[in-house]
Amino acid sequence: MESGFGSDFGSGGGGGGKLDPVLIMEQVKVQIAVANAQELLQRMTDKCFRKCIGKPGGALDNSEQKCIAMCMDRYMDSWNTVSRAYNSRLQRERANM
Repeated sequence: MESGFGSDFGSGGGGGGKLDPVLIMEQVKVQIAVANAQELLQRMTDKCFRKCIGKPGGALDNSEQKCIAMCMDRYMDSWNTVSRAYNSRLQRERANM
């Protein structure tokens, strides 16, 4: 997936080629968030496919559809729980610095 970020570094505001560290950090954060979302989706797809699909075919039957939906819901709930706990821990550690 091409995002076009590479050509945007330092191109705004006529800065004479000077790189804006704030802009760069924001772009890096966006790229990291996209990469994390892609990894989450890939892992969830792999796990739920292995769990729910016995014999791949042309279409999913009812039980496979239900299994996939439930698996994805559980996976996302678990990921959100872990993510909240991790962020909370990071905030506590930063406050103690």
